[in-house]
Amino acid sequence: MASAALADTNPTEQEQQDALQAHFQPHISADEIEQVYHLKRAQPLLQVFTALFHGGFEGVLVRLLVLRELANDTTSSAFSRADINTRLAYLLPESLETVLNRLRSNGLLAWDAQQSVYRVTPMARNVLASIDSLLALAAPEDDDAEMGFLLSQVAGAQAVGGVTTEQLQHLLGRLVDLTEEFRDAIASGSEFRLRESQAKWHQACDWVEKGSEILRAITTDENADSATHRAAQAIGRAQSQLLNMQGMFSRALNQIERQRVHLGQSGLSTTDIKRWLLAHEDLSSLAQDAIDQPVKPLFITPAEMIDVAETELMTERANNNGLNSLPAGQDAPTTINDSPAMQKELDDWLARLSDFAQLNNFPSVAEESPREVKVHEALLPASFALASYRASMLPLLGDEAEASMQGTTADLARLPVRFAPQDEMVQLPDLEIAAMSLAALTLELDKKESGKSDE
Repeated sequence: MASAALADTNPTEQEQQDALQAHFQPHISADEIEQVYHLKRAQPLLQVFTALFHGGFEGVLVRLLVLRELANDTTSSAFSRADINTRLAYLLPESLETVLNRLRSNGLLAWDAQQSVYRVTPMARNVLASIDSLLALAAPEDDDAEMGFLLSQVAGAQAVGGVTTEQLQHLLGRLVDLTEEFRDAIASGSEFRLRESQAKWHQACDWVEKGSEILRAITTDENADSATHRAAQAIGRAQSQLLNMQGMFSRALNQIERQRVHLGQSGLSTTDIKRWLLAHEDLSSLAQDAIDQPVKPLFITPAEMIDVAETELMTERANNNGLNSLPAGQDAPTTINDSPAMQKELDDWLARLSDFAQLNNFPSVAEESPREVKVHEALLPASFALASYRASMLPLLGDEAEASMQGTTADLARLPVRFAPQDEMVQLPDLEIAAMSLAALTLELDKKESGKSDE
């Protein structure tokens, strides 16, 4: 009877095949799909995960708790039932018995009948190692933790010489997702979303730098197949697209800076107000003691609205008819220019670079004026804030997308000047700026001469 009951609970291979085929189209065989073959070959491992994670969260937690407690004990490789009861005395005996039977029936615990002891199977240790690595990296507060986990899987597989195309495809898919996410943030025009995405972009760049070393090892590996090489090259291109988004972030933030609205002469902007409002969890509490009397809505019909409008119109006409003389002259009110100082700095910087494009004006007036000037000589002398603002405009030089637009930044992009940065640093005898990246501004004579010939 026991064997018959066991046969009823364990379906045959043909029954499993029929149950799987029920999910596919009638003219499609499940065995013809490559991924189905790979997953069916890994059925013992997948059944282990099913045994651990099937059911409610409370049951899953207890199973993982028991298995981790036994696997973490390195003093002995075998556990008697008395040892298990002592170690897990905080669990009810009935619950512990149920968990042990489930782990033993699914190959996570091995029962040695001769010595009457339990042993943790190698498969159970592999499963726990993968779960522990995921739990260690995928902390809820780390948004970029999935990148670290994917890179750790690729790095580990590369170290033992077993990196697969599927692992590289997972990493490539995550890079594509991040790129699309950053593009959506830039297209949204929201300053807060842009700054949040920019901070996440900096974190992603740190992982990209670490992943580049792994990709170089894969591409230089002679034993890797062509599919692995293609996947690694695709990851390299995705990383390049991700790194090139720094200029897009800078342009979007500069555009928002130019369009920011300031409230009179108070020095406050709409961004400051929004940041202050976001700092309050309950916005309704700001209205306490602000209104003495409740709002009393007034409802009127369209006919009454017409009567009131007609009365007001006739009254205004009557008052205008009594004015037969011109009003006395008045002095124009004194106004203060509210244009942001940032726009003036941008105009001055454009004039300075345009002066350099005239060949004989910047940085000297001699006929032998240099066709190239160091960036720190062009940016300085200036304060740290002004030099940083000028430097943020330099990537716009030669930007075709920006040059096709209108405005001051478009004029800057159309200048025949090329910005050539380097990886080195130069020490400066300046009070505010100690060092700066070594770069040069080069005058593109061919571009300028072709522009004159076109004219």
